[in-house]
Amino acid sequence: MELIIKPTERCNFKCTFCSSTNITDEKSKMLDLDSIFTFLNRFPKTNTIIVNGGDPLMVPPSYYWKIIEFLDEKEMATTLSFTTNLWAFKNNSNLWTPLFKNPRVAVATSFNYGNTRRVTKDLVYTEDLFWMVSNLFLERVGYRPDFISVINDDNEHTAIDNVHLAKKMGVECKLNYALASGDQTRPFTLSKIYKLYVKIYEMGLWQWEYNTKQMMQRFSGRHQTCPQNRNCDSNIRCLQPSGDYYSCGAFADDRLYPISFEKEMNGTHVERPLLNRPEINALKADCYTCPMFSICNGCKKTIHDMKTHNIVEEHCAGMKSIAEKIVSINEVEKKRNIPKRNLEEVLV
Repeated sequence: MELIIKPTERCNFKCTFCSSTNITDEKSKMLDLDSIFTFLNRFPKTNTIIVNGGDPLMVPPSYYWKIIEFLDEKEMATTLSFTTNLWAFKNNSNLWTPLFKNPRVAVATSFNYGNTRRVTKDLVYTEDLFWMVSNLFLERVGYRPDFISVINDDNEHTAIDNVHLAKKMGVECKLNYALASGDQTRPFTLSKIYKLYVKIYEMGLWQWEYNTKQMMQRFSGRHQTCPQNRNCDSNIRCLQPSGDYYSCGAFADDRLYPISFEKEMNGTHVERPLLNRPEINALKADCYTCPMFSICNGCKKTIHDMKTHNIVEEHCAGMKSIAEKIVSINEVEKKRNIPKRNLEEVLV
C-alpha cells in the first residue's frame, strides 16, 4: 500500500495553476496524526508515505518526526517521500536539514519555466532562484533533488527546457500534464504531453525525464506508476487535511469518489471505489479495440477531466498522429534495461 498525505492546504507559493486550493473548507486545518497512525496499524506493510499539499513544509518538522518515531517503534520499513517547493527550507535550512537527512526521508521538488509558478503575486520562481535552492539543498543535505514540472497550455512551449535543465543539473524531472482541479480549470490534453514525450525520446533526452521512460516500455508489462496505473485504487490511499479519505490524490482534490475511513479501518478488505464506474472506465467505446487503450485510459481522473471538458475527440485525433511512433519506440526499447531512479518510488 502507498499512502498520500496532505497535512495542510496552506502553501507559501502563489502558483496560478495549483490544483490543491479547495481540498478543505477550513484552510487552517491540519491532518490529525492519529489518522495516519490508524492507517499504518491497519496497513503495516505500507511502502511509502507520499507527503505533499499545499506545501508540506507549512507544518513544523516535529509533525514528521512523530511519524518517524511511530515507524521506528513499530519497526516498519515505510519511507517518507516529500514533494515540496523547498522555499521554507531556503528560509531556514537548519530547521529542516536533520529531517531531510534522515534515512527514511526522500525529497523531490518542483519547477517549471514561465510565469505560472510564483513565490508571490509579483515574484516568479525563476531558474536562478531554483538553482539557489537546489545548491543549498545539495550543500546541506548531500544530493540535488529531482523535480516535477506541471505542463499546461501557458507553459507547454518551454516544457522541454525543463528536461535540458534536469540534464544540466544531473537530476531527473517528471513532466506531468495539468489536471483540472482547483485553480487549474482546464486539463492539458493528454495527446499533447505524449507528443512531448516522443520528442524527448527522439532528442535523446529520455534519461532525464521520468514519464518518457514510462512511455518507452508502456506495453512491456512492467509495473506502471501514476498516472498510468488503472488499478491504483487497490494500493493507493489519500488522506486530506480534514481527514477525508480517497483512493486517488487527484480525485481527492475534487472531493470525488470518497471512501469511508472508519469502515475500511475496521474492515478486512480493501475498497475499490473506482472499479466498475462506467463514466470513468474509458474515454469512449472505440477505445477498447485501440492499441493505445492503456495509454489513453490509464488514469481515471484524466478520463473524467477530458470527458468533462469535451476534449476527447481532440485528444483522439492527436494520439492517432503519434500512435505508430509510440508503438515503434516500445518495440525498440523492449529489451533496454531502463534504470530506476528514486522518482519511481516517491512521485505521484
